[in-house]
Amino acid sequence: MKSQAVIWWVLTAFFALMTAVYIVWNVVAHGVTPWYEGLEWVGTATLLFTTFMSGMIGFFVEKIHRSQKGLDLPEDRLDARTEDGDFEQGEFSPWSWWPLVLASAPAVGVIALATAHFLIPLAAGLLVVGLVGWVYEYYRGNFAR
Repeated sequence: MKSQAVIWWVLTAFFALMTAVYIVWNVVAHGVTPWYEGLEWVGTATLLFTTFMSGMIGFFVEKIHRSQKGLDLPEDRLDARTEDGDFEQGEFSPWSWWPLVLASAPAVGVIALATAHFLIPLAAGLLVVGLVGWVYEYYRGNFAR
């Protein structure tokens, strides 16, 4: 976990440096105009927000590492085995078709927003049917409990 935090802080510093380089490069390239007109705002804002986002992730990972009282994850230890990182994942139904229905709902919704707005109710209906079907999958049929 500590190495992950260090990687994110290094990325934050890199993006901050690249933001400064990008700003200076644009101002120098457009030397005839005032600096605020020579600045390319979209790229500058993108790099600046990338700096902030990687800093937030680094801060979060470091906080998590501290809350675990500095304990290393299995992937950080050299003597760890594969089964050390193996934990309970939950129960999944490999035979279930409901995730396909749920995936089709936003797909139809995005297509509806792009082309045919009359399909939005169909997407909402697919979403409701998919959610209800997936939640109540174990209450009826062969796999009822």
